[in-house]
Amino acid sequence: MEIKAKSGMKTLLLNEGRASRNRCLMKRSFILLFVVSSGVLFVLYYMDFSDQSRCRSGGKLCIFRKITYVTPTKLAPEPNTISPLRPTEPASTCSFHSASPENAAEVNLLKESIAWPETPSVPPDFSLNDTSDPAHSTFTILPRRGGGSWHVGDQLEVLIKISDFHGRPRKTGGDLFYARLQNRAVFAGAAGKVLDHRNGSYTAVFSLLWDGNAEVEVSLVHPSEAITVLAKVTQEYPDRAYFLSVFRSGSITETVRCNVCLKGPKEKLCNYTDLHTGEPWFCYKPKKLTCDNRITHSKGGFSFKPESKENQLFQRGVNMKVSIPSFGPSSIKILPKLKDGTNEIVKTNPAGYYYQGAWQALDGTTVRQFNNASARTQCLKGKVVHLYGDSTVRQFFEFLIENTPDLKIFDLKSPGKAGPYMALDHKNNILLTYRCHGTPILYTPMLAIETRHIATELRTVAGGPDTVIVISVWAHFTSFPIEVYIRRLLNIKRAVVELLTRAPGTLVIIRTSNPKESVLREIWTSSDWYALQCYKVLREIFKGVNVQLLDAWEMCLAHQLPHSLHPQTPIVKNMIDVVLSHTCPLGGKSKGATKQ
Repeated sequence: MEIKAKSGMKTLLLNEGRASRNRCLMKRSFILLFVVSSGVLFVLYYMDFSDQSRCRSGGKLCIFRKITYVTPTKLAPEPNTISPLRPTEPASTCSFHSASPENAAEVNLLKESIAWPETPSVPPDFSLNDTSDPAHSTFTILPRRGGGSWHVGDQLEVLIKISDFHGRPRKTGGDLFYARLQNRAVFAGAAGKVLDHRNGSYTAVFSLLWDGNAEVEVSLVHPSEAITVLAKVTQEYPDRAYFLSVFRSGSITETVRCNVCLKGPKEKLCNYTDLHTGEPWFCYKPKKLTCDNRITHSKGGFSFKPESKENQLFQRGVNMKVSIPSFGPSSIKILPKLKDGTNEIVKTNPAGYYYQGAWQALDGTTVRQFNNASARTQCLKGKVVHLYGDSTVRQFFEFLIENTPDLKIFDLKSPGKAGPYMALDHKNNILLTYRCHGTPILYTPMLAIETRHIATELRTVAGGPDTVIVISVWAHFTSFPIEVYIRRLLNIKRAVVELLTRAPGTLVIIRTSNPKESVLREIWTSSDWYALQCYKVLREIFKGVNVQLLDAWEMCLAHQLPHSLHPQTPIVKNMIDVVLSHTCPLGGKSKGATKQ
């Protein structure tokens, strides 16, 4: 019995020892698990925090993804440049004509608002002799309604009759014209509005805005058959402008084609669609590198070659921006405005006119003349001015730097013309910046990460009564279907409305497109007809929004200087005067929404 008792006691002690060791192991396991979990959580937190810190220091909106797993990898040598953009998962399809469901109805209405009159078909064997010929066409000044002399405030009507190269009257409409009133002696000019009667005749309507002489000028920009071809080219070749991106990792470099939309299966594409705005952008996937290795963005070129016979429709001196002769007098004498006020300017609603070389706005704005650096500095004192968009607003930055010596450029080491740029006047507390808009943009090589969308940038602007925003987006969109431009403007409009909601005192100025010189090799991507569609759409989209419209279209059309993508200095100076007049209005109060 004693032996059995000792044996039982030994077994009990042995079991208790094992249990104790098991409890100890479990305790240690829980401690080890806690330490490991804490370490992982710390690493993930640090990664997220460092990402957020970099985003804040970069001054841009960041969108963080949920981390699903962590796999140790061997890091490739880091290129000597900024970190590349990180794309989303590739999409299965893309389209130049797509619109989000919530925007579909608005997009259709906008397209209807700019619908062009029906134009004749252009078969392969068409004859130039059957198309509109400015030399065989005429314009006639119609008598004043009610008779008598012309007075300031009257409306002048001019009848335009179009014939073909055989001298036969045209029976259809759809031609594109420019009409303006000029008095070169006093540097006066105003744009007219052309009404299409769709039967080969047109009426140009002018408001008479100064007394003295006024010369009528009418030009055929494109015959209707040319409009048919331009519309067909955009429909059939929406990707004729293309872009390039360089991908790099260590010593490996690859260059691929990019665009708003690319043909190919999704596994062959890198999708860089903006997560915030939904603006699409794709590049072909490089053969050796990943989509994360994208470094630069640049202009590629144009891949469209027209039919040789179609070039006949775009001949300088023949049927492209050619003056039409008058039938009868081409000028009138304008007397001062009648005292009874019966001839008010109400029908054509021009944006303004030039007199003595200075722009006179007709939207209620008193345009002041800021003729020296001191006047410009005084107006901008204490202001932050952000310029966003293409090179037509970069001109404003360049003009102010050149003509306001106290504004000194702060070197951001930006490449070429792409920017971003910054200038400071420390003494007067003035900050001036320029940043280009996001893709598509036909610039020389720039860092891909700098192709930021204006809508995203506006969400980082505090705004307020000392903040001025000027936006110009159009010149890089003329080769694309209008839906691409509409989508961009709608995104900008939403961001502008949000900015004005949180900071109502912010001044926002939208610059429109403008006519440019006509060069055959550029017609297929940047014809004035394309730019005119952008002009009309922009006016519709921002109608009723509390922004100021800088009508560059009329300011260029009304001026006697030749048309240019980048208007000459006298026109730019007048545009700057309009901007500064909104910034520093007489009486110190800004207007509300622009009348359009």
